[in-house]
Order: sequence, then structure tokens, then C-alpha cells
Amino acid sequence: MPARFTALVETLPATVPFVGPETQERARGKPFRARIGANENAFGASPEAIAAMAAGAAEAWKYCDPENHDLERAIAAAHGVAPENIFVGEGIDGILGLVVRLLIEPGQPVVSSLGAYPTFNFHVAGFGGRLVTVPYRDDREDPQALLDAVRRERASLVYIANPDNPMGTWWPAAEIARMVDAMPDDALLLLDEAYAEFAPDGVSPRLDPADPRVLRLRTFSKAHGLAGIRVGYAIGAPALIKAFDKIRNHFGVNRIGQAGALAAIGDPGHLVRVREKVEFSRARIGAIAQQHGLAPLPSATNFVTVDCGRDGAYARRVLNALIERDVFVRMPGVPPLDRCIRIGCGLPAELDVLEQALPGALVEAASRGE
Repeated sequence: MPARFTALVETLPATVPFVGPETQERARGKPFRARIGANENAFGASPEAIAAMAAGAAEAWKYCDPENHDLERAIAAAHGVAPENIFVGEGIDGILGLVVRLLIEPGQPVVSSLGAYPTFNFHVAGFGGRLVTVPYRDDREDPQALLDAVRRERASLVYIANPDNPMGTWWPAAEIARMVDAMPDDALLLLDEAYAEFAPDGVSPRLDPADPRVLRLRTFSKAHGLAGIRVGYAIGAPALIKAFDKIRNHFGVNRIGQAGALAAIGDPGHLVRVREKVEFSRARIGAIAQQHGLAPLPSATNFVTVDCGRDGAYARRVLNALIERDVFVRMPGVPPLDRCIRIGCGLPAELDVLEQALPGALVEAASRGE
């Protein structure tokens, strides 16, 4: 007899939130010429991190330090907090799942924005929570609407990303601090700051790390250029941080990943260089879009969301036409956000491919809609 799934699992679709470029390349039978859809850092990791990971590979026969001791202390020092305020996990995606598992019973309401990062929704469904969503306002997540939903539903967990994915927009630090101050004492704000290093000054708020109403999430996947090693971290109140020990995979952050992340956080100069390249790339993507009558949204991330000017069906045709021309991009999943496509900051040669491919893709998208 086959294994019997739980009643909850029986109700869930077998799916993943994202179709990776590798999956698409296998289906197409050829690689993309421009891999600018997954919000990766095409400019790469710090040379110091690469060297540390190469050295660590020779000791891969050893288990990692299950306490992430050195890495937690380096992160704490970088943020001016105590090690007791830091939890290191398998990327933000993994930490999101642990938070939901810690706090949400089947049927409990969880608040997010309609069209926000889908992996969070995936975990809410996987642990039986009831997702409650509010719409974006002017292409930004709506802090007040999220707070209103928390109070109305008596929700214990709410998610917001600042800067936002998939739109690239942001709120100033004062608005996020106001949202934390307005949180009920028995609720937690999950503040996803995956793109914080790309944002202008005045976006990341100064928050009390001991405040039990907020948990900040950061990652080595974006600005540090280490998406493949799956290391992220949370900053929060010691009691919540300690609770992760009850359920985490204690050997989940591998030895090579620990070495790479530790070296990366010790090379702030690399972040400066990456930000400069991202700013140049964002400007070029915006110029390419405007040249062809499209409207780039302001971005505080390493991607640019581009308004195609029509509806989701048209934007989907543009996306598919770009894929046919070997340009991997993605798009938001729900109206009205899905009138856009999302283009990652790539290498100059990749943006050359985009510039060459976009005019024909737009002509094809328009003709197929007639």
C-alpha cells in the first residue's frame, strides 16, 4: 500500500511557486541568452566569498556547525545587535516556512498582499493557515490596509516586503516604523528586507530588535550574490529567535554556505561595487523600456518592473515573445499588477540581447492580440 497523506496534503496541488529557467531551458531544448528573470545578482559574489567557499569544499566531509556560531556573531556585529537577536536559516524562503510552522494553527488567518511574494502563501497553505489578502495601492503594498485586515481578522501574522517583490516599489522607513508601532501586541509583522541593500537611504527603519511584534528577514541571495548557497537570516526578539531551535533543520545551512556568507559579510566594499552596477543596469533597462513606449516603475531593487500599458493578457504575450527570443523574464501573477513584466538587472551583454529582442517581441504580442 502507498503511504497515506494527511488530509491537509490531500487538498494541496503539487506545484512550486516558480518555474525555474532550467526547467524552461529543458523544455525549449536550448539555453537562454539573457537570464534576467529570477532577481539574481548577475554581478556575482565577493571574490573573498568565492575563495572561502572553495577552501571550504575541501572540508565538505565534515558536518557544518549546527549553531552557525561564527556567522551569527558576524551578522549581529554588522547590525549592531546581540547574537541572541539573530537566527540563520536556509534562505528567507526556509525561514518563512519555519515562522508559519511556529505560529499558525490550521484555519488561523494570515494576512498578506494580493500578488505579493508567492512562497509565503505556499507555506501558509502547506501548514493549513487561511490566507487573507488586501490589494496593492498605486503599485505598492498598503500598510494601512494590511493593519486593518490584521485587526478585522484577529490575525497573528502579517507579511510585507520593503522594498517590494514583484513591483520593486518601497515605503520610507517612517511608514514601516509606524506600521510596527500600530501592530497588536499578540501579532507579528514579518518584514521581508531581501532587497534592502539596493534601496536608497531612508528605507530601512531603525527598529528595536527586542520588539516581539516584528521579525526582519535578510538574505545573502541578492546583493551578496549567493543565491545558490541558500543562506538567510532573521533579526528579532530573543524569545522568538530561540523558538526556531524547536523546529529548524539544525544542519540545514551547509558548511560551504557558512564559509561563503561569513566571508561575504566581511567584504562591504563588494556591496558598494554591486550597487553601482545595479544602478547603471536599472537605468539602462528603464531607457530600453521607454524607447519602445513602455513605462518602467521606480525601483529600489535589482530588477525593474515595466508597465506594458495594457492588460495581463498582453503582458503575458510580451513575456512569451521574449522567451521565444531567448530572454528569460517573469511577471506579476494577479491583476492589475500583471499588466507588467519584471526584468532583472543583468550583465551588459544580456541587456544588449534584451534591447535587440524587445522590439520584435512587442510587435508579435500586438499582432497575436488582434
